[in-house]
Amino acid sequence: MQSRFLSPGLPANSGFVPQGGSVKTGKMPEGEKTRQCKQEEEHRQKEEEREGLIEFYGSYQELFQFFCSNTTIHGAIRLVCSKKNKMKTAFWSVLFFLTFGLMYWQFGILYREYFSYPVNLNLNLNSDRLTFPAVTLCTLNPYRYSAIRKKLDELDQITHQTLLDLYDYNMSLARSDWATLSTRKRSSRSLLHHVQRHPLRRQKRDNLVNLPENSPSVDKNDWKIGFVLCSENNKDCFHQAYSSGVDAVREWYSFHYINILAQMPDAKALDESDFENFIYACRFNEATCDKANYTHFHHPLYGNCYTFNDNSSSLWTSSLPGINNGLSLVVRTEQNDFIPLLSTVTGARVMVHDQNEPAFMDDGGFNVRPGIETSISMRKEMTVRLGGSYSDCTEDGSDVPVQNLYSSRYTEQVCIRSCFQLNMVERCGCAYYFYPLPAGAEYCDYTKHVAWGYCYYKLLAEFKADVLGCFHKCRKPCKMTEYQLSAGYSRWPSAVSEDWVFYMLSQQNKYNITSKRNGVAKVNIFFEEWNYKTNGESPAFTVVTLLSQLGNQWSLWFGSSVLSVMELAELILDFIAITFILALRWFRSRQQLSPPQPPPNSHDNTAFPDEAPGLSAPHRFTVEAVVTMLPSYNSLELRGPSRDGEMGHE
Repeated sequence: MQSRFLSPGLPANSGFVPQGGSVKTGKMPEGEKTRQCKQEEEHRQKEEEREGLIEFYGSYQELFQFFCSNTTIHGAIRLVCSKKNKMKTAFWSVLFFLTFGLMYWQFGILYREYFSYPVNLNLNLNSDRLTFPAVTLCTLNPYRYSAIRKKLDELDQITHQTLLDLYDYNMSLARSDWATLSTRKRSSRSLLHHVQRHPLRRQKRDNLVNLPENSPSVDKNDWKIGFVLCSENNKDCFHQAYSSGVDAVREWYSFHYINILAQMPDAKALDESDFENFIYACRFNEATCDKANYTHFHHPLYGNCYTFNDNSSSLWTSSLPGINNGLSLVVRTEQNDFIPLLSTVTGARVMVHDQNEPAFMDDGGFNVRPGIETSISMRKEMTVRLGGSYSDCTEDGSDVPVQNLYSSRYTEQVCIRSCFQLNMVERCGCAYYFYPLPAGAEYCDYTKHVAWGYCYYKLLAEFKADVLGCFHKCRKPCKMTEYQLSAGYSRWPSAVSEDWVFYMLSQQNKYNITSKRNGVAKVNIFFEEWNYKTNGESPAFTVVTLLSQLGNQWSLWFGSSVLSVMELAELILDFIAITFILALRWFRSRQQLSPPQPPPNSHDNTAFPDEAPGLSAPHRFTVEAVVTMLPSYNSLELRGPSRDGEMGHE
């Protein structure tokens, strides 16, 4: 077997022959030619592959030079054509990247505005026949129902005696009545026992612990009236004080009145109202109303209430605007068997609201004066909000974490009152009488819940301060219908016509009162015009608008199009691909240049493996040579045959 070894760094014909080897001189060996041809062929194939289907650049410089020379983005070519002028290249580089940064700064502003979900307000005026709203009318004074008359008489006597003790005011009640009441057995269920537990007192201002410390100085002889509500163990008390004695008496009387109503399980179902004794005349669109056009309910403070046009099966429709095409009512405002200590107002209370919405008389109602004709003109207004990401409105309240206790559709006020009632049941163990009763609960009554008043006023203070979170939980509905009202007043009946008007009322409605001027009132409710306003919302930024704005900014700063954006994307992808290829080459070159680890107990001898094809195991030759002088080319040529012979003999 023949082997040829060349020292690194020496040419093949340098004249050095190591021991045990031979060198053929003259012409290049056949194997060397074959290897060189193969290398040239591979190099040619690589050159052809570079011009194939997928082209990758050899360096970053080549990539950026090609991009700047061929892109449609304005200003990029300046980076190439000014490469011989470094000052211009630097100027255009700074200008290019500054423009690039300003453009993306504008992009950031556009994206921030887009994800803030702004809306445009759209105002539409519609003209069509309008569905008449629901109208609720209350007597403004609760009746003295026969079921609770006895307890109310007892409460009136206690109140009369209290006013006599505090203000020396005698309401024509003999002291014997109070003495008789005081001698009754004071059991735990006696009204007197509970009234004495929550008495009405008069105190000086400096003795009221609920006054702020920085309140202005007042006369020490100035008195305020109020009552104290204490916890069940009397360790903590709540002082409810009023600057007006009238307000204090009404609030204190109402507190005990609510407890009396709560003791009657069927108090809300009492139907002792007489429609004809309250409403003398009712006409809509020049047609007479009947019992099918209204529903009745009882309010603890506003008495008997009647809601017109609340039947969804046959709703009223206004054919024409104007006072003659609306609802006209003649109501009786004279107090008859009312409770004077509970209400100090004469007249009626009216409210206009949409169907399937409860009538919250405290919020949207207004009073009708006796002896006056009140003409109320309406204008319908609808509000439609965008939900989802644009606002926190709710479609039907199903996504609001508050149970709807009313048998009506969702409104913000329905949710707020339901939230307070649910917290009342949870904290105080009973429900407030003014709001619907949750399932499994009972109304508050100090014969069963001794300290519910203290708990209620504490909870009410937290509710108003939004500690309960009701105002945060209850969101606005996405669709609302409101009625803008404006009222006009005139004397009714007039001085020259009141005689025959009252005579006709007495004949038809058995009208018999002493004070004609304060006995009746007239109410007209009608649409001012057919047109109604719709306030809608539409997205101010859509995807199309965003793309348009981005395109405007791109054209402003670079004067390019969508294809220019694709060129920039191609540049980024090519940059990533070249980075990956160069990193892979560097990693492979590091692996090839790392020297093999020498075997243990190895010497300084160099091993040259020579693997011959066809052999099962490679042969190793170890050559030790000491070179002192490089022989000349001629000496190698002369000694070559003898060496070949020696090698042949071997």
